[in-house]
Amino acid sequence: MSAGLPVVGIVGRPNVGKSTLFNRLVGRREAVVAPEPGVTRDRKAAETAWRGHPFVVVDTGGWSADGGTLDDKVSSQSERAMADADVLLLVVDLTVGITEPDARIAAMLRRSGRPTLVVANKADSGTRDDARWEFNRLGLGEAWAVSALHGRNVGDVLDRVLDLLETGAGETLAEAPASDRDESTSEGEAPVEGEADVPAVAIVGRPNVGKSTLFNRLIGDERSVVHDQPGTTRDTIDTLVETEAGPVRFIDTAGMRRKARVDADTEYYANLRALRAIDACDVALLIVDATVGVTAQDQRLAERIDGAGCPIVVLLNKWETLDAEQRESILGELARRLHFVGESPVLRISALTGRGVHRLVPAIEAAMEAYESRAPTAKVNEIVQLAQSAQPAPGGARVLYATQAATQPPTFTLFANRELPATYLRYLERRLREELGLAKTPLKLRVRRR
Repeated sequence: MSAGLPVVGIVGRPNVGKSTLFNRLVGRREAVVAPEPGVTRDRKAAETAWRGHPFVVVDTGGWSADGGTLDDKVSSQSERAMADADVLLLVVDLTVGITEPDARIAAMLRRSGRPTLVVANKADSGTRDDARWEFNRLGLGEAWAVSALHGRNVGDVLDRVLDLLETGAGETLAEAPASDRDESTSEGEAPVEGEADVPAVAIVGRPNVGKSTLFNRLIGDERSVVHDQPGTTRDTIDTLVETEAGPVRFIDTAGMRRKARVDADTEYYANLRALRAIDACDVALLIVDATVGVTAQDQRLAERIDGAGCPIVVLLNKWETLDAEQRESILGELARRLHFVGESPVLRISALTGRGVHRLVPAIEAAMEAYESRAPTAKVNEIVQLAQSAQPAPGGARVLYATQAATQPPTFTLFANRELPATYLRYLERRLREELGLAKTPLKLRVRRR
């Protein structure tokens, strides 16, 4: 959450339209939305603005009193949001009326003393507006009839939210910079949140390998729901953390399976957001369950990260549970199946106990330094010429001139007299990595013929 900004929390029972309202308020499809209940499980925050005043809006999972262990954890996240927010929006279903969970949540909110607005959702037309009066019995003031899906009356609710924030703060809300002001509620795709100068680190992997456990440990808070049920995380959750290397934005993602095994729209959109996080991040942490080994899906995810061109740090989680023979076996699998990631860092950790996690930030820092490094043209040409002298290319091919054309990742352009074989390009790439200290980052070579 952005420091110093007021917080507006969205709470309610499952399947009343909380995530739809969240997307409407932030002006983009930020949260996964599906018809079935229980899609949202973690607290998801995003910054938005209304009439030039910025604030943070927090989406939560549905609160439930009589569910299982997973439902209890989701409800706990919702209660955390109730305690942290400056203003709360209790979302109810206008077409259903007051239910027992609605009444129990309202009772908690009355005891909390937090300023609360009752938002009677699914009022898609004015003919349903009179049904909102029933919700006045919740004891939280007059209910607002809105349609989160179509945006109907959402602006009126936001006007009232600003009034409550000003009253609670005792002073006028800060004005947003002119470039950040956005009073529209149009929806559209947006990249992963984060300032341009703060590195984004995505935590990716198969379902149930410990991504959310590691994420909570890194940020020092139970932000993501952790459960032994695969696929618990459905959305990308990000948090800015101050580390010894400076601020880092850690992003928890949903576990990704093969397309053939994705059997629901919810999982499809969760995978889509995870892939967007990979494309937008500066470093990817690929978590491998050491008790299972390096699977074909781990290999495909590593290939996807490599294709995105960002550095990768491989984390062998649950390492403490293996014996010596099992450890030797998985390291052999890693060398065979993930050979294309080169000398990317491989850390043995336990996300549950914290063992080895202290080495993570230095590994990220080293990967970022290599990712952003630039070599002088004279040095690049010297390395290439010495490599050619030691092992000339077949068929009379030769690199006449070389230069580093870009960073993130380091990209080198080779001007050659004819086409260079792929095996020779791999040889030149290896020499550049060795001489320039680029073993921990992706590297690209482009060949232009003269």
